[in-house]
Amino acid sequence: MRKRIHLVLLLLIISIQFVPGQGLYSPGQPEDDGRFAASTKQVNQFFRRFNGEESQDGKERFYPGNKQYRDRALRQKFIGVIFDNETSQVPKELKNEFLNEVTAENYPQYLNFHKGNWFAEVGTIFSYQGKREQITLFMKLQPEGLGYEWVIDNVSFDTFNSAFNKAEGNAKEFLHPLSHELGFMNLRKALQDNTKPESYTPKDFKPDFLTLFLYEIKKGNIKFETVTDVKFHFFQIDKWYFELSQFNRPGFNTGWLISNLVKLKENDKEVILEYIYDQK
Repeated sequence: MRKRIHLVLLLLIISIQFVPGQGLYSPGQPEDDGRFAASTKQVNQFFRRFNGEESQDGKERFYPGNKQYRDRALRQKFIGVIFDNETSQVPKELKNEFLNEVTAENYPQYLNFHKGNWFAEVGTIFSYQGKREQITLFMKLQPEGLGYEWVIDNVSFDTFNSAFNKAEGNAKEFLHPLSHELGFMNLRKALQDNTKPESYTPKDFKPDFLTLFLYEIKKGNIKFETVTDVKFHFFQIDKWYFELSQFNRPGFNTGWLISNLVKLKENDKEVILEYIYDQK
């Protein structure tokens, strides 16, 4: 929960500057007249709607060669209804700027399922040493044979995170530069009698939580119970980041919708990834 609050605040801070653009809905066009089949029921359908590759009622797929395939006007209508327009705090002006850029006549941008630069964040419950614990898995697609497969790319687990906190400044312990003259016998104090052995690693050391997670599973200490939540993070669109979440509620604005949107400046991507992965 703390991480989620921090990420929302970060996205709001980064999104302060925006440029007004064309409205999400052109004059005389209803915000949602029911022709868009209400819910974006699947993630694959979100891709098709974003790209303008299906009919407004969702009953017909459009392929290259069809005059409706990736039609600019169709895409502009679709993108207006694939945002969470009920609960998210994304400014309308920012949505407009995003719409104008991804549907620009001279440089339209599309999503590609196999292109990379998007990944899944999967909330799960595992049993760890007899206790139910929340563990977040980060999944990505990779080529496999003639197709693709989802693989676990990273793990966030509070128990792991809190176990690796290097001491800093005057509190940091170190091996004396003349330790070699003692045959490094002071390693006993550093590694056996110390609660923070990570203090004796390089400054750029980062623990590999995925390896640790898999080791604990192989030892039988961590056992899967259930999935609690799934969302997706996209960096495919040039200079933009957005988050895709699922909303189950009455009305038309339901299903897989864009819940966060950020216009990226230099280094913003790295900052957002640090928060997502809990690498603060």
